[in-house]
Amino acid sequence: MSMEELKEDDQMLAKLKEVCSDLKNLLQISFNVETSLAEMEDKFDGMQENLSIASRRIAPLQSLSIANKALDTRINRAISPALALLESFKLSESLQRRLLDLATKLSNEKSSNKRLKKLIKYVDTVDNLNEAINSISKECEPAIQKLQEVVEFLSRTKATDQFRTRRLRETLITLKSLCETEVDAMRFDGLFDDALLNLQDEYESLLNKMRHRNFMEGKVDSDDQDDVATEMVPTDLGSELEVEVLTKISETLAANHCLDICIDIFVKVRYRRAAKALMRLNPEYLKTYSPEEIDEMEWESLETAISLWIQHFELAIKNVFVSEKKLCCQVLGTIMDGVIWPECFVKIADKIMAVFFRFGEGVARSKKEPQKLFKLLDMFESLERLKPEFSNIFAGEAGADICSRYRELEKLLVHSSTKVFFELGLQIEANQDVLPPQDGSVPKLVRYAINYLKYLLTDAYSATMVRVLRTEQIWKAGTLSTPETDENLLKDAMFNIMDTIRRNIESKKLRYKDKVLPHVFVMNTYWYIYMRTRSTELGKLMGDQYIKKTYKIVAEESAYSYQKQAWGSLVRLLDKEDIKRVDKDGLTAMVRGKMEAFTKAFDDITQRHKNFYYIPDSDLREQMREATVKLVVPAYTEFLNNFASTLHDKSYPSPEYIEDSLNHMFEVADHKTSGKSSLRLRQMKDPSDGSNSLSGEQSRRSKDFRRSKSSVIDA
Repeated sequence: MSMEELKEDDQMLAKLKEVCSDLKNLLQISFNVETSLAEMEDKFDGMQENLSIASRRIAPLQSLSIANKALDTRINRAISPALALLESFKLSESLQRRLLDLATKLSNEKSSNKRLKKLIKYVDTVDNLNEAINSISKECEPAIQKLQEVVEFLSRTKATDQFRTRRLRETLITLKSLCETEVDAMRFDGLFDDALLNLQDEYESLLNKMRHRNFMEGKVDSDDQDDVATEMVPTDLGSELEVEVLTKISETLAANHCLDICIDIFVKVRYRRAAKALMRLNPEYLKTYSPEEIDEMEWESLETAISLWIQHFELAIKNVFVSEKKLCCQVLGTIMDGVIWPECFVKIADKIMAVFFRFGEGVARSKKEPQKLFKLLDMFESLERLKPEFSNIFAGEAGADICSRYRELEKLLVHSSTKVFFELGLQIEANQDVLPPQDGSVPKLVRYAINYLKYLLTDAYSATMVRVLRTEQIWKAGTLSTPETDENLLKDAMFNIMDTIRRNIESKKLRYKDKVLPHVFVMNTYWYIYMRTRSTELGKLMGDQYIKKTYKIVAEESAYSYQKQAWGSLVRLLDKEDIKRVDKDGLTAMVRGKMEAFTKAFDDITQRHKNFYYIPDSDLREQMREATVKLVVPAYTEFLNNFASTLHDKSYPSPEYIEDSLNHMFEVADHKTSGKSSLRLRQMKDPSDGSNSLSGEQSRRSKDFRRSKSSVIDA
């Protein structure tokens, strides 16, 4: 073994000794650690025992802590609603003070616009106060409920002393009492209620100030219908600011259970304003509305009243009610989704419309006198013209009753118009027993009836009369019947009346005892009818050939019969045929006898003409004068010249005297017609010349046909 190997072994042994020493140290340390762990285990056991004892002692405190946390949560839940309630009370008090301040400023403000703006702020404050009171009302119940829960919890758990529990219970009782009394007092007895009353006063005052501007002043003249039309432009009753204020007040009152009061105020004030606007037209005639009262009115007064009714009715529809409806929609349109305002408007219009309707119904139900026809047609035409606007104004369920009454009035007017028209024929028929004019002139009945029919066929009334006749025909025959043409409707109606007039004339001429008067009467009357109808709408409707055949030819025949009866017998006294059969001894006596008979008969006839025979038409009278002079004077002159030698010893009227007497006779008749209207006839030839025709031109007059209530169907 070498030295190196020995050194390595020694080194290895040293290392092993060192490792052995380290192991011994490690074992010793492990022993020491084990000893320490045993000691620590003993200590931990002691600590565990101590902790168990402490845990048993702390457990009640932990339960108390949990209970305190639960109590804290309950108290917080109870306090939160109470705090919110207190904030609402504070806001309410603040708003009430603001209301008082605004009320003072409103009472002192003189400027209209500034006052309206302050009034808007006042309304907004009332709305805010209402919201605050509603909030208080809603928050009271939760606050009371939460406090109730806390009181019950404390009473049950005894989490606090009795003193605190009693104070909390007293607080709960006080809060309940406050909510039950104070909240209602704030809404119904306090400043908020005063504010609502003040708003009602402001509402009424503002509505009352809204008048119908640019409305017709004074009494309407019945002849100024064109001027009336210019006034029928509806105007806004209030400014935008006024309407805004009224709308806000309406919404505020409606939101606070005052809708009925709001509607009552609106309807009352606006009805009064609309009625006063129409009263400015002085419609006194509306006080007379029953058929009996209307029958007692003078015709001129009734005619004027109907004209005013037409104008005022149209003015009410086109002006007053259009403006009122617009205001009603603006102010109340936002309430109840726009359902309420149409009913309010109808309430405003209903009483006023009722007054107009009852007058119209009274006129339609009054006596069916012929002169009323034109005014009834005027009323019907006015209603027809207004129907689209009326239906638009009173559209919807709310206006159904007014529209129904409007239609009933139209029906009444249709029935009355047709009855009045046919009443004319009945009155003419009943007039046949009345004595004819004793002078052979044209009867008032004929003059009235002809002018009546002519006026009815003018542009002003013909279309309306056709519509009335057609409507009446449809109602009687049914909608499925075949309607007649407009021309046939009028033609049938006119022919019936004209035929009734003809029968009346033929009946009356038979009542004369004088032989000449029937011819004078028929000549005057038929010539009057012919000249009055030719070249007119009545003449065109009946036909030129018809009126010539029915009236002109008959008038010509009567003129010829008049000359033959009145003057032909006189001329025949101068007949020379019988003189030829007499000898010379009897010639003188016969000639003188004829002259004396002629002179006596001439005086008698001229006197009768002056006293009993009357030809009112100046042209016809002139033509008859010329024909009479041509018939009598030449025959007399010839006789006088032929027997001059026989008549030389006695004075007889000269031909000039005869002609002057005839001229004077007809001049006297001319003086009788002074101041009376007449038709103009141009030429009438002597029937003895072989011509039996009359020709002439009618000078048409532009005067309106006027009717008089006083015995228009006189003989």
